[in-house]
Amino acid sequence: MNLSYIDWLIMLVYFVFVLGIGFALKRYMRTSNDFFLAGRSIPAWVCGLAFISANLGAQEVIGMGASGAKYGIVTSHFYWIGAIPAMVFVGVFMMPFYYGSKARSVPEYLRLRFDEKTRAVNAITFAIMTVFSSGISMYAMALLIQTLGLFRGIIPDQYIFHVSVILSAAIVLAYIFLGGLTSAIYNEVLQFFLIVAAFAPLVWIGLKNVGGWNGIKHTLPATMTHSWRGMGHASTNSLGVEWVGLAMGLGFVLSFGYWCTDFLVVQRALAADSEESARKVPLIAAIPKMFFPFLVILPGLIAVSVTSHMAQPAASTMQHAQSSTVTHQALPEGPGRPHGLIPVKTDPRSGREQFDSNGNVVYDYDLAIPVMLLHFFPTGILGLGLTALLASFMSGMAGNVTAFNTVWTYDIYQAYINKKGTDQHYLWMGRMATVGGIVLSVGAAYAATSFNNIMDALQLIFSLVNAPLFATFLLGMFWKRTTGHGAFTGLIFGTGAALAHHGLTLPDGAIPGIHGGWINVIHHYPSDMAQNFWTAIFAFSVNFIVTVLVSLVTKPRKEFELVGLVYSLTPRPVEAHLNWWQKPATLGIGVLVLLVALNLIFA
Repeated sequence: MNLSYIDWLIMLVYFVFVLGIGFALKRYMRTSNDFFLAGRSIPAWVCGLAFISANLGAQEVIGMGASGAKYGIVTSHFYWIGAIPAMVFVGVFMMPFYYGSKARSVPEYLRLRFDEKTRAVNAITFAIMTVFSSGISMYAMALLIQTLGLFRGIIPDQYIFHVSVILSAAIVLAYIFLGGLTSAIYNEVLQFFLIVAAFAPLVWIGLKNVGGWNGIKHTLPATMTHSWRGMGHASTNSLGVEWVGLAMGLGFVLSFGYWCTDFLVVQRALAADSEESARKVPLIAAIPKMFFPFLVILPGLIAVSVTSHMAQPAASTMQHAQSSTVTHQALPEGPGRPHGLIPVKTDPRSGREQFDSNGNVVYDYDLAIPVMLLHFFPTGILGLGLTALLASFMSGMAGNVTAFNTVWTYDIYQAYINKKGTDQHYLWMGRMATVGGIVLSVGAAYAATSFNNIMDALQLIFSLVNAPLFATFLLGMFWKRTTGHGAFTGLIFGTGAALAHHGLTLPDGAIPGIHGGWINVIHHYPSDMAQNFWTAIFAFSVNFIVTVLVSLVTKPRKEFELVGLVYSLTPRPVEAHLNWWQKPATLGIGVLVLLVALNLIFA
């Protein structure tokens, strides 16, 4: 690929700016609170953009684009029922618990509400989850660099993927090591505006070239252009899940489990300068969030809508060099649906094409967004698009690493290894945890290579960790009878149920292993995503039932010990000084009205 000097300059300026933020903030990182929680001094609007941008890493930009190409507009459910209702809930109901308790992390809240052993289980599983999530972002960035051939001619082709992994790790390590959470937050805000600036023209140009939304509807199957059509049965929609599995698995368990309990996003709200600001953070973030399908899902649909006769002239005009391992021209349409610009998936290390267990070629949907940039953007603008992608990858890595170093330092190291260290010692340990988290993420990056859609991989992780945890939170916050023994036992059994379900089921065409079936295959699901949704349902249900049963036969804590930790025993936030339009509940209702309208339009 031939990048112009302007393209390289745009990317260079971004990397200099990112590292500059870290160096500029280093002198303000005097205490562990400064490093891990930004001193709780960030304005609500900045935290709101960081709140959405922390979730706007490679997982969303690449993963949602891939899911759009693979599943269609039904992917919008990850936003319209899989995010917005939960974001409203966490802002209106849950943030007072987190901010008011002065807990420094979600596991620490669990210690305050339940006990040490419950905190320990969540801290360990969450630390593992952040490492894998960070590794997925690292894999996506390395795959992009390899696909674009940025180092071709400088580094032998077989080493480009490995060098890209190490390079992305080093850059993120530098600015988190120096500036902590504050550095991550301001870089996430920058990344938000970069993505909007790069992807809005990409969508506009792409729609113009495929004949607009009507052109997409004419090219693709109806199940890929309607969000609710065919949801009556798993076999009649591209996602491979019926409406019960969608509503319960995604809309309730995975959605609320992620937005209400994942410290990665909660940490951004905890950095706000007041409880009132903290409650508004997820509500402010929900407004742009509900429109992001048009920026990250539509490119995926456009990529598979581009037909062969459209692809060749544009590709030659752009004069993009071909990768030795990946081809970018449009491929013949596969059985049942078109694949447009989507290339065949190859092993990033060997360059060999990959096939499923039925002998069918596997398409690399993760490359939907990159090939869209290559196909439609000329040099100059291409540099802006690539910079936005690189920013999203590093933001996803940084968000997970900052969450990892906080949980490791406060909830594992301080709680169980060194309880009497000084604040400066914990600040040092936080920086060392940053190094350790990056190193572990490198290993996770290689594990992600077996998926052709990183969103499938992420939802698998969330179904194993967040889904059972949500049952613990729901009972703990709204049923004061819930005990520490019940919460701990429920978490163990819920996580075990998730692992068992994954080990006994397998998506169609997948090989037993990381995709499931590693115990024995007793059921096949139509897709990875359908398997993930039902894994989440099993995990939540088992945890909920076991927690209730054990709590009923064990002694609860005294009510005065639960003030500020249980909804019925917590004073309501003071809102008398606010006008009606300034209250979080009013803002939340407005967001939900917009949400209903979007679902009706694309039903």
